[in-house]
Formats: sequence, structure tokens, C-alpha cells
Amino acid sequence: MAGSTKAHLKYENAPRPSMVLGCLLPAPWLGAAAGLLLAFGPADGLPFRFSPTVLAAVHLLALGMLVPVMVGALFQMMPVVAGVRIRGAASLAPWVALTGGSTAFGLAGGFLAGRPPGFRVAIVLGAPFLSLVGLALLRAGARVAATDATTRTLAGIGGALIVTVTTGAALAGVLGGQWQLSLGPLLQLHVAWGLVGWLATLVAGVATTVVPMFWQTGRLPASLVRFLPWGIWLLLLGYSGVVIDLPQIAGPGAAPLLLLLGILAAYGLAGVLRARRRHDPGWRLWVAACMSALGAVALSLAAIVLPTAVAIPWWIGTAVLVGCGVLPVTAMAGKIVPFLIWLHLRRRLPLPARIPAMQAMISPAQQRWQANLLLLSYVLVAALPVAPRSLALPGGLSFAAANVWFGLQLLRAVRCFRLTMAMGGLPPRHPDRQNTESGGHA
Repeated sequence: MAGSTKAHLKYENAPRPSMVLGCLLPAPWLGAAAGLLLAFGPADGLPFRFSPTVLAAVHLLALGMLVPVMVGALFQMMPVVAGVRIRGAASLAPWVALTGGSTAFGLAGGFLAGRPPGFRVAIVLGAPFLSLVGLALLRAGARVAATDATTRTLAGIGGALIVTVTTGAALAGVLGGQWQLSLGPLLQLHVAWGLVGWLATLVAGVATTVVPMFWQTGRLPASLVRFLPWGIWLLLLGYSGVVIDLPQIAGPGAAPLLLLLGILAAYGLAGVLRARRRHDPGWRLWVAACMSALGAVALSLAAIVLPTAVAIPWWIGTAVLVGCGVLPVTAMAGKIVPFLIWLHLRRRLPLPARIPAMQAMISPAQQRWQANLLLLSYVLVAALPVAPRSLALPGGLSFAAANVWFGLQLLRAVRCFRLTMAMGGLPPRHPDRQNTESGGHA
């Protein structure tokens, strides 16, 4: 799903695994916390998107789970895909998950308790740190040779993160009583830049490289790839101007951006459905992600011309955060972590030392069942407006269980890495077994 030019990956530039894994490993457990909050938190106001439980769960998911995984993936992809090292990444990486999780819990506490200190955590802790991450990404991006959709996205994605963080900090200051600003436009800008400028653009840009590489899909038309990512960001800048100057027509002002996202999602879905590796456990997650993007676009366009029911914002938010966020992030992390470990083992234990295959680190059968559980939880959470009090418990519990399962899979891969390093490689094959295997292949 990229342009016609193949990515020239520079694996020799890959950072040490601990730098990336420190961002990725805690993330599923924060996703599980969001599921448990939905299951056992106050049900009052569900599924209204501004209810305390919803706002708390959203920020646990976005800041605690998605941001660390996406930043960790950028720390890996910037050197390997773009050939550019991120200065300061080694110092920032150990704090990404801790700061993201602490900020998410602070905001969750602020929403649930209705007290200012939780919002001040985001202003004092989360905003400065994540702005530093964004600046580090922008600084590295200035040295990226932007030759395709992925490298162009890597070059500018730090800016989208900074805008998201800045508008989020401004909102936290309003909610925490630090200052007085117009809440409506700030909220629209924060949501638009967080969900579209940061999340959707990064997932789409990265997918143009990793989806064809791992799942052997068709590529997006070159004429469409040219719009990534700057077409999205320019339309988003136009929408931002409308929100600030003419907030009463902000809905229609989003239509061009939504149409571009819908076209991208439609082509993406067509490509994924024709993938040659449809047996891979992560394939179904990408199918669901593309369908979620189409659904979110259709619902957002409908909300412009139709009276907005309570369920529509819930469905849009669920489709974007879970469908376009958690599903593809899970699929990508399930590939990135074993590959990163395998690559490091191959470097540290050169031939003839034997190292485990990636499938031995995370079992494809386990990945398949975990993906099925995650999809089931997605359906239950999306259906919550039908019966909020009845579906919150099974939806939240199944989502938490899927993330715990994913977290355990990642830990198993790390355990495999440590055992292999401790032994200096896998035990050599028995000669008789080698002969049998050779004869079998012959």
C-alpha cells in the first residue's frame, strides 16, 4: 500500500531492543486498565462521550497505550526506514511509557473525581515531555529524505504530536482552573489533530510500508499516495482555521478532509482484501481497521447533515480509537517485537549459532485467538449504546482480557530473547534429526 518505490530498509541502524521494547511492553496493560474502567467504572452517563468514565477510558487508551507504542515504533522506523537517528531518543525512551501512563492516570483521576490536580499533572508532566518527543522527531525529520509516503510522514509527524499535546494542555488548563479559554474550539482542534493529524496519519503513513512488507498486499495508486501525508495535514489546517474563525460551519468544513480519508480507507481495504498472506493472524485486524475507517468517515459525514444522536459520537470514537488505533497497532507490534528480537539475536549470535524463529517467540495460533478476542471485544464495545449497563461489563472485560493476552505474548518474546542470549543460542540439532529433516525436504 505504498507508492511504486520499494523501501530500502537499513537494518544496521536499528536501535537496541530495550529502547523500543521499553515503550511497547507496558502499553497493553494500560489498554487493559481502560477496559477494566469501562467494565467496573461508574456507568452514569454512558455512552455520552463527555461522561467521566468515557473521558477517563479514552485517555488511558490514547495516552497510556497508543502514544507509547507509536513513539516506540517511530524510534525504530526513523533509523531503519529513513536512515536517520533521533538525537536524544536513548534518553527519552525510558520515560515514554511511564510519562504517558502517569499523565493518562492523572487525567482519568481528574475526570472521575472532578478535581483540578489530575489535570495539572498533564500540564506539568505530560505536555512538556511529549513536546520534547515531538521536537526530537521534528529535528530528526528535517534530515529525512522524504521520497515516499512513509518517509514524508516520518519527516513531519512530530509537528502533529506537538499540536495535539499543545491543545490538550490548553484544555487541561481550562478544566483544571488554570486559565479561561473557549472550550469548544479547543476541544475540536484537540480531537481533530489527535485522531486525524497524529493517529490516522501515522497509521496510514507507516502502513504504506509495513502492510505490503508483512502481509504482501497491493499498493495504493501513485496518484493517491502523493496526498500522504501533506494532503491530510493541509486539509486539517484549513479545517482548523474554520474552527477558529467560523465555528458554526466547522462540520461542513471537515467534508473535504473526510472524503480524502474515505478514499484512502476504501483503497486500503481493497488492497488488504487481496493480500497474499491472508492466513496471517494480523491480517483480519487490518481488514477491520480499514472497515472501521470507512465507517467513521461515513458516520462523520452523516453527522454533518443529520441530527446527532448520542450513539453516533460513540461509534465514531470507538471506530477511530479501537478500530483504527488498537487493532492496527496490535497487528504491527505483534510483528515488530519478534522481528526486532530476531534481528538483535542474529547480530549478537552470528552463524553458526542457532536462534529461534519469530514464530517461536509469539505463536501464530496464540496471535490468532488473541485477535479474535480483540475483535469480539470491539463489537461489544461498539454495541454499548444499545444496552449501556448490560454491555459495559462484557465489553470492558473482553477488551481487558485481549490486551492482557497481548501483553503476555510480548513478555514471552522477551523471555525467549533472554533465554537464547543466556544459552548462547539454541542447542544444536541432533545429527539424526538433521538427516531426517534433509531427507524429508528432498
